[in-house]
Amino acid sequence: MQQNYDENPAKEASLHAFDYWQVLKNRYGVILLTFLLIFMTAAVITYVLPKKYQSVAVVQVHHTVQEIDPFGGRTGYPLTGAYPTRQFMMNEFEIIVAEQTLRRVVDRLDLTSRWSMEEDSIVGILAGITETQQRRGTDLIEIRVKHSNAQDARDIAEAVAEAYQERRKEVEIGRAEAALDALDSELRDQEDLVEEKRKVLHTIVQAVGIPYFEDLRGGDSAIGRSESEIFGIAQRQRYETEREKQTLDIQIKTLLLLKSDELMRYAAGLQLPQNGVANLYAQHQEAKRNIEELKASGLGARHPTVEMVSVRIKQLEKDLEESVIDLREILQTKLNLVERRLQEMQQVVNRTRDEAVDQALESQDYIEAKREYESAQAMLQSMKLQHSAKRIALKLPKNPITIHQEPKIGKKPISPRVTLYLSLGALVGLVFGVTIAFFLEYLDTSVKSLEDVERYLQVPVLAVVPRDVGILHKQSGMSPDAEAYRILRTNIEFNRKNPEDNSITVVSGGAGEGKSTTLVNLAYVCAQGGYTTLMLDADLRRPRLHTFFDINNSVGLTNYLTTDLMLEDVILQTPIDNLYFLPSGILPADAAGILNSRRMSELIQDVKQRFDLILVDSPPILGVSDASVLASEVDLTMIVVQHRKLPRNMLLRVKQAIENVGGQIIGVVLNNVDVRSDSQYQYYTSYYTYYAPSAEAHPEAVVEPAAGTVAQSTEPAEKPSPPEEETLY
Repeated sequence: MQQNYDENPAKEASLHAFDYWQVLKNRYGVILLTFLLIFMTAAVITYVLPKKYQSVAVVQVHHTVQEIDPFGGRTGYPLTGAYPTRQFMMNEFEIIVAEQTLRRVVDRLDLTSRWSMEEDSIVGILAGITETQQRRGTDLIEIRVKHSNAQDARDIAEAVAEAYQERRKEVEIGRAEAALDALDSELRDQEDLVEEKRKVLHTIVQAVGIPYFEDLRGGDSAIGRSESEIFGIAQRQRYETEREKQTLDIQIKTLLLLKSDELMRYAAGLQLPQNGVANLYAQHQEAKRNIEELKASGLGARHPTVEMVSVRIKQLEKDLEESVIDLREILQTKLNLVERRLQEMQQVVNRTRDEAVDQALESQDYIEAKREYESAQAMLQSMKLQHSAKRIALKLPKNPITIHQEPKIGKKPISPRVTLYLSLGALVGLVFGVTIAFFLEYLDTSVKSLEDVERYLQVPVLAVVPRDVGILHKQSGMSPDAEAYRILRTNIEFNRKNPEDNSITVVSGGAGEGKSTTLVNLAYVCAQGGYTTLMLDADLRRPRLHTFFDINNSVGLTNYLTTDLMLEDVILQTPIDNLYFLPSGILPADAAGILNSRRMSELIQDVKQRFDLILVDSPPILGVSDASVLASEVDLTMIVVQHRKLPRNMLLRVKQAIENVGGQIIGVVLNNVDVRSDSQYQYYTSYYTYYAPSAEAHPEAVVEPAAGTVAQSTEPAEKPSPPEEETLY
């Protein structure tokens, strides 16, 4: 039953995780070799690298020279303790390894004599072996020195820290002295300017007649108030008088509008020093409450007590009306006084405004001169204060760098780092090994799977033969390897379209693909299954079939084709039942010519009638033309392909060579598959041992084929027996 193949032969199947693992297993030798080479290279490099020792000095950087603020913060200088900026720290890193600093180290340690080298060369070496690093979150700097001599590393680290400290002190002191000199010059210029402003101010004071005095606090005190201040006071007094007038006016108008009880109640509430209405109104309210209480106690309106209280109420009401009239007159009188005072205040305001305007015009030069003089005086005082602060700061101890950790002699070398280098070597070796493995797999165009064969050749795979399968008839007992050939026998039986097609030539693309071994084992299995099988060694270049049975091939096929020998004279019975063998005979000069003869065609037709199965061995089809001739003579051609050997384009040429001569390909045997590494074939061969017949089983027992094959009985198909007179056994 022929399979239908619709896939494009040029299309590659995508890999999944299992395929990647399969590539690693198949190429583990390359991976291991690459790994060992790179790892050993890393080990040798690590061994030959010179050992280096490290010594570390830790210093703290203060980015100000002022350790104490002599004026309690009034100078504006920042105190030590604030974290330096990143830019400041980067500058310090460069200063530590600067040429001037390293030259101090050379002089301090006398390295020119110690190392017998020039100073410039030593400075370059020191710059290369000295590193600086800031401790995270602090202003501490680690000065690291690496050298092959542990004592030199310690001495250099100590000298670098001290040279850096000295250089920072010199730089800070020089900067402070330069700033002090500049401040002295500015101070002298400011004193001259203040004196000049003072003279200008005195000249203007004498001209305008406005006195100016400097008090002990540095300010001025004018005798009396200026005209502008008097004008302001007059304005405020006039405003207050206007408010008082408005208040009195409102009170008088209210007294004129209100009547009866509301009038007396309002008048009693006025807060005036001569207001008698409040007292009378309180008595009036008290009398009204008394009369209500008397009436409530049951006394009548004509009771003497009630009448007496009523008379008192009327008298109080009369007094209240008179008091309100008097109060209105008092308020009117007070209003008249306020209006007259307001008129006088307006006159004062007008007069003071005119005087202030005149005074302002006259004192403009005075004010400007006064402001300039006071500003210059204040600047002079500030500069004197800064000058004093600088003077005191220069006399205080300077400590811009503090050494917190003295360098020590290294006990163990820090370089080369054996563990790290070997680990990197192992990692790089593994990565390179895997990369090379996948690259080789990418370049490898050989057949790797059943799908490759079926996709590129468009023919079915009849069987998968594991690696290291020996000659079955020489093995003791029932070998489980025979199951692959039983599957091959079954698939041949059910893949041939015509039951009469019983002559099969076994070909391969190149030498060493296991073609002859496959033919011998297939013939043995077919003979075990009851097929009368003939092995015909048509490989007239390098015949090998006779070696599997220890038979002399001096007489065989070539003798029959070139002489008048009978077929019974050249076909030999093997020790195995139902298995016959026709050796190659003497090797001819023109093998292709002998095979491509009429007698060869008659031979094939004759043995087809005598045997159930004829298996013809041939030379590699890509090397010589013999195999093509045989493919045209027999019914079917079976291709043996060694796993992972020939490129796919060569296999296509094998197929084309067979088809070009009219041969019919029945299928492909994928030979020499390492099922231990190529685990994708394990499912195909995993049943061999389980289903293989035991030594006690009958050789013709029914065998269940492996997964992926047609499950059929291995009994031979019914075939008419050859005529009695033609039987060779």
